Amino acid sequence: MTVVIVVALFLLWNLEFAATLLNLRAFPPKVPDELADLMDADQLDRARQYLVANARLDILQSVCTLTVLLMFWFAGGFGWLDGLARSLASGEVAAGLVFLSAIFLGQSLLSLPFSVYDTFVIENRFGFNRATPATFIMDRAKGLLLAAVIGLPLAAAVLWIFGNVGHAWLWAWIVLTVFQLLLTWLAPSLIMPLFNKFTPMPEGGLKEQIEALGTRCDFPLNGVFVMDGSKRSTKANAFFTGLGKRKKIALFDTLMEKSSTPELLGVLAHEIGHFRRGHIKQRLAAGIVQSAAVFFLLGLATDPDGRFARLLFDAFGVERISPHVGLVLFFILLEPAGKALGVLFNAWSRRHEFEADAYAAEMTGDPSPLASALRKMTADHLSHPSPAPLRVWLDYSHPPLLERLRALDRLGPRKHYPSIHQP
Repeated sequence: MTVVIVVALFLLWNLEFAATLLNLRAFPPKVPDELADLMDADQLDRARQYLVANARLDILQSVCTLTVLLMFWFAGGFGWLDGLARSLASGEVAAGLVFLSAIFLGQSLLSLPFSVYDTFVIENRFGFNRATPATFIMDRAKGLLLAAVIGLPLAAAVLWIFGNVGHAWLWAWIVLTVFQLLLTWLAPSLIMPLFNKFTPMPEGGLKEQIEALGTRCDFPLNGVFVMDGSKRSTKANAFFTGLGKRKKIALFDTLMEKSSTPELLGVLAHEIGHFRRGHIKQRLAAGIVQSAAVFFLLGLATDPDGRFARLLFDAFGVERISPHVGLVLFFILLEPAGKALGVLFNAWSRRHEFEADAYAAEMTGDPSPLASALRKMTADHLSHPSPAPLRVWLDYSHPPLLERLRALDRLGPRKHYPSIHQP
């Protein structure tokens, strides 16, 4: 099994590397017609440089991550860490929490230099970063605190279930599903405000038009907020959160600065389209089914009497079969298979994006504002306008810009794109 896992990891790395190279080659040599009024040759070259800088960092990080994993693995690190965790804590659950915490902290430390370089070198160089070192450090500290407050109790519950309950995979899946639903319900009011400030949108014409759009779309809107996205980046976005009647729309302040009212309404109609077309419920149901399959397989990977678990633990040099080690080893094994499953989910997600675009065009009466907003965000973010098909196939949850614009074009006659300065 060792050979199979190593080969699968290397194949996945080579596939990602090939997709990166093809994506670089696919960058257009001249400004696409659809972006001609937004970009010139110099701006296109900046977008190319931005793509190259991120590609180099991604390759370096993937090489380092895979190298550290293989070195730790073949040096007997998993068995050593399991023994250390058991010497520091009494009881399977406590030892499991020490083991999982050490793995989590190790991964966080390994990714930290790359995150720092990405934020304060690449994003700075291209004018995107607005985060200060203090903000960056506080974000990491809050993330670790949340991982401890939320993650440790959940992990303890899952480990206890796998060590003490029959049909453990089923009960662990139920616990996780209930927890995820509760977290989704509470996140807008308890977690997200820890990282960003959400200010109710002032009364006025824009808010009235947004509320009128929500009414027209039969969208249970509980509030319209402006998020201080400019605290960390110049990039713009919008989203809605919450379940049931607690849905809230949040617009980045950067999006409001750069967009006209019709463009904002087009973007929000797109987000509402995901709700009205049932995408949110579909994705939630698919995620629940997927996690059930994962927990079933995890049960096989942690069964002390099972042949599969014995082969897996032997491959990683761990003598004693346990839920906490099995959890980590299983997800290493799952990474290549998960990539294949991710391809299917991404294709499904891209289809949803087209449907949400069509809904926005229908509810606003014109595809032009949404098309204009998409063009502007692509130019402002220095995004790849026509990425390689392999990269799209592997990673893109949204269709490339040119595909979305052409689909919007087919929804109604339009001789030209509207001016981005249109009020």
